[in-house]
Amino acid sequence: MSPKELLYIEDAMGHEKFLISQCQDAAQNLQDAELKQYAQQMQDKHQQTFNQFFQLI
Repeated sequence: MSPKELLYIEDAMGHEKFLISQCQDAAQNLQDAELKQYAQQMQDKHQQTFNQFFQLI
């Protein structure tokens, strides 16, 4: 893997980590059960994506 590719993966992981925290915050603050569940699902999807990037390095 080239240094440029590694930097891209690290950058993408940082974005996914940020999105995970944003979804987690939203889920904690939402009152509507349906929206809360959707935010939690999005958090899970971003966590899966983060894990896939992590497996590349």
